Parts: sequence; C-alpha cells; structure tokens
Amino acid sequence: MRALVQEGDGTADVLHIRDVERPTLSAGQVLVRVRAASVNAVDYHTVHGGRIVSMVGRVMRMRSAPVRGVDVSGVVEAVADDVTELRAGDEVFGCASGTLAEYATGTPRGLLTKPAQLSFAEAGAMGVAGLTALQALRDHGGVHAGSRVLVFGAGGGVGTFAVQIAKALGARVTAVTGPRNIDIVRKLGADEVVDYTKDDVTKQAHRYDAIIDIAAIRSIGQLRRALVPGGVVVLVGADKRGGAALFGRIISGLFRARVLGQRLVFFVAKTRHDDLAFLKSLVESGKLRPAIDREFSFSEAREAFRYAGSGQARAKVVINVC
Repeated sequence: MRALVQEGDGTADVLHIRDVERPTLSAGQVLVRVRAASVNAVDYHTVHGGRIVSMVGRVMRMRSAPVRGVDVSGVVEAVADDVTELRAGDEVFGCASGTLAEYATGTPRGLLTKPAQLSFAEAGAMGVAGLTALQALRDHGGVHAGSRVLVFGAGGGVGTFAVQIAKALGARVTAVTGPRNIDIVRKLGADEVVDYTKDDVTKQAHRYDAIIDIAAIRSIGQLRRALVPGGVVVLVGADKRGGAALFGRIISGLFRARVLGQRLVFFVAKTRHDDLAFLKSLVESGKLRPAIDREFSFSEAREAFRYAGSGQARAKVVINVC
C-alpha cells in the first residue's frame, strides 16, 4: 500500500509517499480503508520539532511511528475475530495509527460509525481536534451552562471545534482570532468575536471562568489576568516555531501549576469512545460541524503539511487519501 512516511525531521521535505507493507490485524483491531485524514499539530510538530519534540514525546510516553496521521475516516475492510462492535463495510471515523496511508489499523475504542450528515472529508477532521476541544472545555476547564469562556485561537482546527462545543455546553463564548478568520468564526455561533490585532482581551474589563488558549501568542501571565478568581487557563496550543519555544511554554505552565499552585492545565487529549460518541451526538443534533479550510489529494500531502504550518491555514486541513 502507499503511505506518507517521515524520514528524518526538520521540514515537510522529510515526508515521502512510499510503498510499505499493509498492516496486519492483531486481536482487538480493525483494518480501515482510509478515505480521509487531517493534519494536526501533533503531526506538524513531530515533523518540524526535531530532538526537543522527540524528548517531550518520550517523557510523555507518546509512541512514535514513521507513518504520519492520527485522524481517520474510511470504510472497515476487516475486523479481528474478537471484534463485535464493527464489521466489514461500516463507514467509520475517529482515531487510529498511521492514517495517512491507504490502510490503517485502529480499535473499537477509537472508531465509531460515521454520522450520515458528514462527508468523509468532514469526518476525517473530527478526531484529535474534536477530542482536544471537548476535553479542554468540559474535563479541564469545567465548562457548563452559564460559564464565561474565552477561546484564544478560535479560527484554527481545535478552536473551531471549541467554539461550537462550548456553545453546546451552554457557555457564553468570546472567540479571539486573526482578521482572516473573523468570518469563519462568526458562523460558528460565538457570542462575541474579537480580532486580536485590534483589541487585547487580556486588557479589557471582562473576566472569564475558563480560557482555552490555542493560539499561544499571549504570555500565561497575561491570560491569567483575564480570569475571574478561581478561573482556569487550559493550555492547548503550542508555539508554531516548535523546538525550544514549544518546550518552554510547557515547562512554564507546569511550573505555574505545580510550584505556584495556579489553576493552569496542560494536557494531551486521550482517545475515548464515549467522547467520540458525544461528538457524534452533537453532529447529529446539528450543534457541531467540522470547519474545513482546504482539502488536498494524497499526492499533495507534503504541501498540506506546509500549508498547515504556514500560519495561513484556517480551521482544518484535510488530505483525501482516496
């Protein structure tokens, strides 16, 4: 089969479409014929981050593999004998391993039947960004009906999900983004949309119960000043420069949380079947729809990574594998 393989690190030039062995099924696994997958920050930073990102991955016990991709949508090709939740022919979405390939393996924990309302491209954008936004808001931000939420970086992949999910949870949402993203963010239903090049929300009188920081362009101290007493900053994004800048923000957040005792959270999203099911229910009820900026063909996968890391990308960048 064809797969997008990372050979080294530094730029998208290390990505190559190669012929590799099709993955074989082990107990509890599902083989998916991939239709679409999206580019996530974890993919971008793994390609560009070099040794420091590799170090972070080892510390956090994140498994690395040469074939990129985590999000997936496609059709079940086969299932192991002990899998009963899915069967061959099912259209699925979620998270799996090495999904930027013609075939990928996953488990029923990370794969659900695809909502009929979504195309394969839309479903292929749901996994990591949707889970990250949901867990940042509900689990780490404690967002509920009536919460005042600031989403900083609302125009990106996670941000476009976060705005919609926060509204679905009953929060009042202020969405901060750049001038190119204003229109797309307004369509997501935010109560207020702020252009960060014109207004600095951290200097305004408004205070928030939870700040979901995806943009990573304001210092943690500035963000904390926009909180109500007892409010929490959830760090989701990382500096696009990667390397030392990325690592430094993580260390700063951990220091403030563990040494200074501030309400500040840095986390890596977990693949949970119930959370994917919750996202699916929001789609089916009309409260959530993946926002896609651009779609690329599989042969253009390298360009998709370049675009995703260029600073020009809005919402999700999707690669149609077949």
